[in-house]
Amino acid sequence: MTLQVRWLGRAKYQDAYALQKALFSASVSEYLLLCEHNHVFTLGVRADKNHILVDPIEVGAEVYDVDRGGDVTYHGPGQLVGYPIINVDFGSDMTPRYVHSLETAIIQTLSDYGIEAAVLDGYPGVWVGANGDNPRKIAAIGVKITRGRTMHGFALNVSTNMDYFSYIVPCGLTGMAVTSMAQEGVDAPLAEVGEKFLAHFSRIFGFEEVNYAGVDRGSSLVAPSGKGRLGKSEVASKLNQRLKRAGVDPASGLVISERKPEWLRLRAEMGPEYRQLKSFLRKMSLTTVCEEAGCPNIYECWQQGTSTFMINGDRCTRSCGFCLVDTSKPLPLDLEEPNRVAQAVSDMGLSFAVVTAVARDDLTDGGADAFRATIDAIHELDSGCGVEVLIPDCKGDEASLSTIFAARPEVLNHNIETPLRLQRAVRPQASYARSLSVLARAKAAGLVAKSGIMVGIGESIDEVKTSLFDLKSVGVDIVTIGQYLRPTEDHLPIARYYTPEEFDELRNYGYALGFAHVEASPMARSSYHAKAGALATRPQILV
Repeated sequence: MTLQVRWLGRAKYQDAYALQKALFSASVSEYLLLCEHNHVFTLGVRADKNHILVDPIEVGAEVYDVDRGGDVTYHGPGQLVGYPIINVDFGSDMTPRYVHSLETAIIQTLSDYGIEAAVLDGYPGVWVGANGDNPRKIAAIGVKITRGRTMHGFALNVSTNMDYFSYIVPCGLTGMAVTSMAQEGVDAPLAEVGEKFLAHFSRIFGFEEVNYAGVDRGSSLVAPSGKGRLGKSEVASKLNQRLKRAGVDPASGLVISERKPEWLRLRAEMGPEYRQLKSFLRKMSLTTVCEEAGCPNIYECWQQGTSTFMINGDRCTRSCGFCLVDTSKPLPLDLEEPNRVAQAVSDMGLSFAVVTAVARDDLTDGGADAFRATIDAIHELDSGCGVEVLIPDCKGDEASLSTIFAARPEVLNHNIETPLRLQRAVRPQASYARSLSVLARAKAAGLVAKSGIMVGIGESIDEVKTSLFDLKSVGVDIVTIGQYLRPTEDHLPIARYYTPEEFDELRNYGYALGFAHVEASPMARSSYHAKAGALATRPQILV
């Protein structure tokens, strides 16, 4: 069995937890997730909440109850957190033997840096100075094993802010010291420590093959800083810097004026159906992603009388490097928009409607309630019309996502866009772990889950296949794969054009993984042939 290893960089705890649960349910695949978190206190099933000694809000920490063993522990920046989701067979004493194997991998990792560590009789975790007068805990372990499959894992203090351990009773152990690699005199990059741990882990657990994918090793996930809007040259410079950090040379990209290959040349068919739909949408004061994002399929789709409605305005709060949508300050929401969309769907006689939106990080719910209102309005006006929504991540907020899920769209689409290595370069305010968690939560809510990938930004075809594997592992049903086309010179350059044969290869790979529908072609986009994908998953969706 191949071990799937993902270095996620900085990931929110709730996203990693949702991702764990989804991968845990996919019992055929074996994963090791490595990451660091924002400040968070986690409480195991037997934890004493009084062991959190401060108001978490005052120290900028979140609190989560989790289904692992142990008491309260801390996760935060500078700490290597590992979540093995693997199948183990250690007999009747499974949990102790598994924990001992994890401890051994950590001890050997520390030994690589000249730190002598060991277990301490009667106390969980890994300790420095275990045989002396001053034992210091350097790694905590808390696991869950169900039917021979593992969840949760370990937290190794590398360069952690140790003040946070004074805010809790770590692991419920009063009077026991805590340390880090930095406090023991070792300055080591977090990702490097993770790689050393991986080498020991894979050997100890017998994984001969490892499929590794990771974010670039630049700064942790943060929103872009600075006041006001950046000039075009500044935007392009930042894009290029992020690409270089991800291992892509922007100077080697294709010139935007270069003639496209034959399979990417489309004729602009502005026939009567196109003009009629354009006029109708203007009359209804509705926005479409077809226009705002410069979709190359607009002529084909509009000639057929179909379009993708874009709600919550036409101004996005994010700065993805591939997108043409306006990023100026958003306007207030139009509360009548959901009803107008529903009326347009009815007037157009659609049996399947696609609704997307800009990211609205300025709203407390990320725009979720507008999605709910639009889905409800369409269903109420025409109960036989199916609805696909292409949603932003709503910052992973559980309540916001639940609001959308509760409206029961026939298809829940959220695009992962690009393989893990390029996430920061392509969409710096998003995260691979969060996107997978959104899809996993949608699937857990009983929805048909869909996602999409762009190709040609600098990824390898094997990286695309790895992303497809991850999407299938969290339960995604439908996937779209299409060629990235650069909107302007201020956007990410195109590294190369994929051939039709390569799209065939990816389509066949997707079907071999078990996706119900794979839309893979040079011009494929998120909502392209959306109805066909919905029918492939649940024919009863549409009558």
